[in-house]
Amino acid sequence: MDAVLESLPDVFRAFGYTVLLFLVSGVFSLIGGTLLVAMRVGPVSVLNKAAATYVTLVRNTPLLAVFFFFSFAAPKIGINFKWVDVHIGTFDFTSFFSTAVVALTLYTSTFVCEALRSGVNAVPLGQAEAARAIGLPFSGVMRAVVLPQAFRASVPPVASALIALLKNTSVAAVFGVIEAASQMKIMTNNNADERWGIFIAFALGYVLLVEVVSLAAGTLERRWRIA
Repeated sequence: MDAVLESLPDVFRAFGYTVLLFLVSGVFSLIGGTLLVAMRVGPVSVLNKAAATYVTLVRNTPLLAVFFFFSFAAPKIGINFKWVDVHIGTFDFTSFFSTAVVALTLYTSTFVCEALRSGVNAVPLGQAEAARAIGLPFSGVMRAVVLPQAFRASVPPVASALIALLKNTSVAAVFGVIEAASQMKIMTNNNADERWGIFIAFALGYVLLVEVVSLAAGTLERRWRIA
């Protein structure tokens, strides 16, 4: 554990990147998943099929392949994030960070979509029909009637998708983001005799972060519980 204690600033900075990746990607995934589920349950056939195809393709593609596409293939066709170069304190938000956010968002939003779709299916059909009967358009029905109840009903599966996102941030280590998994690899390479201690310390860090997300999800679930 001496190596961890001696490198605490680097460890905290690495977990800071992990948390930032999780927060930014999580917000965009919730937005993207909401848009996808609106398309999937909407009355426009073209949008419905497009969303279903996207969800099926991306959800069944390994996250590593999504990272590879945006890191190596996308720049070949003009999609890159070299213009991103923001520095806040000790944190550097460059093209590597942006690429990780995009890959994680596009991947996780498909799981959020399916979690929300289960919540939409839990809303009684009569409520949507009643809303349409009083003159609300589809967007109004979704915004005022269906989605609020769907979010309440789908807190556990959405939380599971976000917990998976938190752990999936470790894939960014392979593509230039010095987050927790990358820092752990650096420290184990430099301190081979303390690998077990380093591994346990970083594993506990991930467990703590997951427990925070689980606690927040449990609090929301209890607050939004439907009698």
